[in-house]
Amino acid sequence: MYAIPLGDDGAELRPLEPWHAEEFLAHLERGREFIGQYIPFGSNVTDPASARETLQRYADLRAADTASYHGIWLDGKLVGGVLTLNFDAATGNCEVGCWLEPAATGRGLITRAMRVLIDWAVEERGIHRVEWVAASGNTPSLNVARRLGMTRDGVRREAHPYGGVRHDLEVWSILAPQWREARARAARNDH
Repeated sequence: MYAIPLGDDGAELRPLEPWHAEEFLAHLERGREFIGQYIPFGSNVTDPASARETLQRYADLRAADTASYHGIWLDGKLVGGVLTLNFDAATGNCEVGCWLEPAATGRGLITRAMRVLIDWAVEERGIHRVEWVAASGNTPSLNVARRLGMTRDGVRREAHPYGGVRHDLEVWSILAPQWREARARAARNDH
C-alpha cells in the first residue's frame, strides 16, 4: 500500500480498494446529500456489498487502464476522493473528477489531490488532454478547475438531467504543455 502526503495537515492520497468497502460506505453516508447535489455519485452504494461492488468495478477499470478511484484521507479518515475516467493512454485523453464530504471542504484537499493525479497522468502516463466536466451550478467544482489552471472550453446546455432539472455542463481542460508550464511557474514561486 502506498500513501502520498498532500501537505503537513495529515491529508494523504491512497488507492481506494474493494477492501475499503465499509469505510467507503460510512464516508458516503456522512456526505451523501452534499456529494449528490449535482451528480448521482455513490447513489447505488447503500450497503457493504454494493460498496464493495462499486470499488471492485473501479479496481477492474484500473486494471483495464480505463479509470481509477483514489481516496483522500484526513487524519486517517476517508473524506473524499479524486478519479480518472474515460482514461485513454493511446489517444492521450482522460477526464478527472472528485467528491468530498462537507466536513472536509475549504481545506484545498481536492486541489492538492488533483495536482498529484494530473501530474501522474501527464508525466507518468503521457496524457496530453485532461478534461473536467461539472454542472454550471457546482461553483466549488468549477473553482477547482480554475485553480488548476484549466480553460473553460464550453457549455453543454441542459445536457445532464438530474434531480428533476436539466443542468448545463461546463467542460474545462488543460493540455500537457500548459500543465507543465503552470507547475514550473508554481515551483519558481515557491522558492
